[in-house]
Amino acid sequence: MKPWTLANTLLDRAASCLVDPFLFGIRLYWGWQFFQTGKGKLSDISVPTAFFTELGIPFPELNAYMAGCTECFGGLLLLAGLFSRVTCLPLIFTMLVAYGTAHLDVVKTIWSDADSFVSAPPFLFLLASVTVFIFGPGRLSADELLRRRKKA
Repeated sequence: MKPWTLANTLLDRAASCLVDPFLFGIRLYWGWQFFQTGKGKLSDISVPTAFFTELGIPFPELNAYMAGCTECFGGLLLLAGLFSRVTCLPLIFTMLVAYGTAHLDVVKTIWSDADSFVSAPPFLFLLASVTVFIFGPGRLSADELLRRRKKA
């Protein structure tokens, strides 16, 4: 075996060992961030309602409750790694709505000013949600425990 092939194989194995801790870290950190953000909205619903009214979002109070509940309870499910992929769908949708309303200016300039797009508050929330949606919650999750239990 050529030395570079051996090195590649070893790096592949080492990197593969990091997948589950990486996904676990993303879920813990961003699940907590979603929870905190949603809890903040729900603790004083008048603030997001006023903001949504200012943005011209229809039914601002209802949408404030929906966004707050999605972030709060979706964050808790993400933390646990429970129903992860299903949970990520409304979280992704909520962040896309945030981009399409509160941060539309950076969406319009995504190609000419990419830094503004990735610096906007929804970006990392969206990235974390998309990452877990695509790769799953990892083996350190309630989903994995349920999968193993179902197999047995």
